[in-house]
Amino acid sequence: MTSSLIRGRPRRRAPSLLSARLLHTVLGGLAGVVWLVLPGVTTDSAAPVPPVPATTAPASGAATPPGPVPSPVPGPASVPSAEGTSTADLALPLVVLVAALVLGGYGYLRRTRRVRTRTTPGGTAAVATAPPPQAETDERARALLVAADDWVRVGREELDFAGARLGATAVEPFARAVREAAAELSAACRMRRRHDEGPPGDREARRHLLAGIVGRCEEAGRRLDADAAAFDRLRGLDPGSAPGVVDALVVAETRFRALAGHTGRVAERLARLGGRYGGTVTEPVTGYVEQAKDRLVFTTFRLNEARQAADRGERDRAARHLRSAEGGIAQAAAFLDGVERLAADLESAERLLPATLTGAEAEIAGTRGTARENAEAARGDGAEPPVTARGHRFVRPGGSGARPAQPLLPADTLLARADVADAVLAAVRTAATAGPFDPVDALRRVTVAVLPLAAGRAGAVPAAASLVAAHSVADADTFVGTHRGAVGHEARTLLSEAARSLADDPLAADAAAVRARELAERDVRGYGNPLTGESGHESGLAGAVLGGVLLPPPDGSGPDGVGPPPSFGGPRTFRRRAPEPL
Repeated sequence: MTSSLIRGRPRRRAPSLLSARLLHTVLGGLAGVVWLVLPGVTTDSAAPVPPVPATTAPASGAATPPGPVPSPVPGPASVPSAEGTSTADLALPLVVLVAALVLGGYGYLRRTRRVRTRTTPGGTAAVATAPPPQAETDERARALLVAADDWVRVGREELDFAGARLGATAVEPFARAVREAAAELSAACRMRRRHDEGPPGDREARRHLLAGIVGRCEEAGRRLDADAAAFDRLRGLDPGSAPGVVDALVVAETRFRALAGHTGRVAERLARLGGRYGGTVTEPVTGYVEQAKDRLVFTTFRLNEARQAADRGERDRAARHLRSAEGGIAQAAAFLDGVERLAADLESAERLLPATLTGAEAEIAGTRGTARENAEAARGDGAEPPVTARGHRFVRPGGSGARPAQPLLPADTLLARADVADAVLAAVRTAATAGPFDPVDALRRVTVAVLPLAAGRAGAVPAAASLVAAHSVADADTFVGTHRGAVGHEARTLLSEAARSLADDPLAADAAAVRARELAERDVRGYGNPLTGESGHESGLAGAVLGGVLLPPPDGSGPDGVGPPPSFGGPRTFRRRAPEPL
C-alpha cells in the first residue's frame, strides 16, 4: 500500500519545465547563428562583370587611343564584393541572437526564483522547498522548548500579580490563554520524549516529530502574543500611559514586606528540620533561604527605581522596573515555599509511614497466598496452568489503581519479589527506630518494592506513592523555575512528563522528577557565573539573571550586562519592556 505521506506529495515538474526553458534558449541561439552565417552561404563567389558603357564602336581600321581603359567606379548601391558581407547584413542577426539569449536567461532566472520561493501546497505545478537539515531543526526545537516553558511560567507569574489586584474573573481570559499555551507545550514535550526514545534509524519519523515540536511551541507563542497588548491594557501598563503602575506597585510592595518578615521564620524552621530528620534531609533546599534573600535585595533596588520613575511620570520606565521587582518577589516566594513544603511533606510522610508498612505487609502476604493458591489449584484439578517457554507457572498480580495492569509473572518470580519487599520493609523499620531518618525516602523505598505487587488490599501504599511523587514533582519544578536562566530542554521535558503521569503512574512520575532535578542541577553547574564583579552579586543581578528574572541582552551587551524583564507574551512580546536605544 502506498504511504499516505507519499500519496499526499505533489508531483514535481520543475526539472521538465527548466529543460523546456533551456531548450528554448538553445533554439533561439541556433536561429541567430543561422541568420548570421546565411549571407555568407548564399553570396556568389564569382566576381561580378562590370557593365559595358554604351559607346559608339570605332570604325574599321581606326586606331585605338593609347592609355589604360578606365574601370567603372562602383556607386553607393553597388553589389558587395566576394571577400565578405556588409555591416548591414551582420547587424540584424546579431541583434536577434542577443535578444534570444537575454529572453532565455530571463526565463531561466524567473523560473528558478519561483521554484525557490513557492509555498503553495498541492497542485501539479507546486514545488516543495527542501526541508532544513535535521540538525538545524533539532537545535531549533530544543531552543523553542526552553522558550515556550519560559513563556508559560512568566505568564502564570504575572497573572498572579494581576489577579491579586483585579480579581480572578477579570484575568480569566488571559489565564485561559496560558492554559492553552501550556497544553501545546505539554504536547511538544511528549513529542520530544518520543523523539529521544525512538529508534535512531527512523529518520523520517524523527524529522516529523521535530517539525511537530516546532509547530506546537510556535502556536503556544502565537496564543500568548495575541493577548499581550490586551493584558497590558487590563493592568494599566500599556506603553505611553501605564496608569495602573502605581496600584500595581502597592501590591508588589505589600508582598515584598510580607516575604521579608517571613524569611527569618523559614530559616528557623529549616534549622529545626535538620536537627529532627538529619542533615541529608534538607539537602534539596540547601541555600534556598539565602537565595530568597538575594532576590529580595534585588527587588529592593527595583521597587525603589519603579517608585521614583512613577513619581517623575516616566510610566514606561516604572513598568519595566515593576516587572523586574515582581519577578524577584515571585522567585523569593518560591524558595521559601520550597522549604515549607519540604517540612509539610516530611511531617505527612512520618504520619503515613506506619500505615504504609502495615499495608505493605498485607500486600506481600496476599501476593504469596495468591501464588500458592493458583499452584495448588492447578495441581488439584488437573487443569493445565499457563506456562512460558521455560515452563514457569504464571499468576497475575492485581491492579491497585495506582499503576497500569502488570503482565503475567511466573509464580517463583513473584514469590522472589515478595521476599525482596520483605527485606526492604525490615530495613525501613530499622532506620526509623535507629535515629533521624528521611520519612519521604522511606516511603519511596517501600512503594517501589511493594506497589508492583499491590492488589488494592490496602490503600495506604498507593497513597504513599502519590505523596512521594507529588513531593518530587514540586521540588523539581521549584528548582527549574528559580534557575530557568540556566536550565535546558532535557530537564524541562522530563519534568513535564513527570507532571503528566503523576495521577496514573506515581512511581514513574517520581523517577522522572528526580531525574529532572538532577539534569537541572547539572545545567546550573555548567552555566557558571552569569556576571563578573562584585557589584552584580551585591545588587542581586547575578541571581536575577540565573533565575530568568532578567533576560540576557540580545546583542550581548546592555546596562549592567543584562537585558529587560520578561513579560506576559510569546516571542514577539516577551521582551517588550526593553528600554529604548539611546
